[in-house]
Amino acid sequence: MLRTIDLRGRTLSPAELLATVPRATAAREEALATAARIVDDVAARGETALREQAERFDGVTAHDIRVPAAHLDQALESLDPAVRAALEEAIARVREASRAQVPAPRVTELGPGARVTQRWQPVRRVGLYVPGGKAVYPSSVVMNVVPAQVAGVAEIALASPPQREHGGRVHPVILGAARLLGVTEVYAMGGAGAIGALAHGVDSLGLVPVDVVTGPGNNFVAAAKRAVAGRVGTDAEAGATEILIVADDTADADLVAVDLISQAEHDEQASAVLVTDSERLAQDVRDGIVPRAAATRHAERVAAALSGPQSAIVLVNDLDAATAFSNAYAPEHLELHLADPRPEEFVHAGAVFVGPDSPVSLGDYLAGSNHVLPTGGQARYSAGLSAATFLRPQQVIQYDRGALAAVRDAIVTLAEAEALPAHGEAVTARFADPRAAEAGGSHPA
Repeated sequence: MLRTIDLRGRTLSPAELLATVPRATAAREEALATAARIVDDVAARGETALREQAERFDGVTAHDIRVPAAHLDQALESLDPAVRAALEEAIARVREASRAQVPAPRVTELGPGARVTQRWQPVRRVGLYVPGGKAVYPSSVVMNVVPAQVAGVAEIALASPPQREHGGRVHPVILGAARLLGVTEVYAMGGAGAIGALAHGVDSLGLVPVDVVTGPGNNFVAAAKRAVAGRVGTDAEAGATEILIVADDTADADLVAVDLISQAEHDEQASAVLVTDSERLAQDVRDGIVPRAAATRHAERVAAALSGPQSAIVLVNDLDAATAFSNAYAPEHLELHLADPRPEEFVHAGAVFVGPDSPVSLGDYLAGSNHVLPTGGQARYSAGLSAATFLRPQQVIQYDRGALAAVRDAIVTLAEAEALPAHGEAVTARFADPRAAEAGGSHPA
């Protein structure tokens, strides 16, 4: 089921390691082209395009795209008490962890009367996407909405696919979670079309374009974010999920197998990778994963993901080689099942789960961390969703006359060096003698 990549006995450069990383590249390339067409269609034809896409992809017609307030109220009232309690606990934990992501304003005094204040301003309006195709994700409502609220975002619009089995409504558990968080602007629209609608706006629905789009989804959702980047801000492209487990001979093969399966059940394009220097562990995981995968509820989906080119068992010489491979892969989720985990050495990962009692499932729901994370190697340069996603650092500069005078000559010197003399004149003009100007000339004070 899981293919094997044997790197033992080889010393690979970072570029060579990157070339060995298992990826479903063909699926991503197809998604990019398709998503761009869908986004362009929504930009050009608005609600008409969204309705055609809903019929084609979701099997839904004549539904309320903008969710009526009554639907939200009904969903909250009918929310299972146990589910509501679990959501409330998740909300509290994510809210507490998100507060730590908001920096306090900081004032730097560079000299007498010379002050630069660093502050973080929230964006005005955001569009949050919650998947709803192969599974239902009220947890993603929490992960999107709470950091935006903590950051101080004033307007939140949420989109999730319409469900045929619910008469074209957004899944009631998603609606209930949104209402629990006080979100009242919700749209029944899915996939790349939803991303396009949030970015471009849809007049007939009263959907005003947003400033930032965030949220997880499949490869088409991730590709759609790339298509709208520049028009709006986006978080990292959180596409089909990834788990990479680095394990040694001390790891429990059953736990490794069940954790690989837990992420493979998301989508046929999900990536599940084990990196180990233990041939015995690799064989035990191979033997154990087959019956577990066959017995799980979404066995067919899991089998497709584990058999795909994006999933593998990678054999390496030692822990240093495993670390190097992981950093080249830059996984969305990284689990360390090691006697000596050294998480500080695994610098490229969306989130790092250390030890046998910290599975990715913990982060998916109740760790307090955020589960919207970069995929496709973007963890090398992108961060997961957080309150910071919705904040813009802004500098406020305030100098008095004496402070400006202290740097006047240096500004003029640099302006002349860059052949931009008017820059220097904008400073020296502030020190001109007004009496000399009245006499027909001026000179620096």
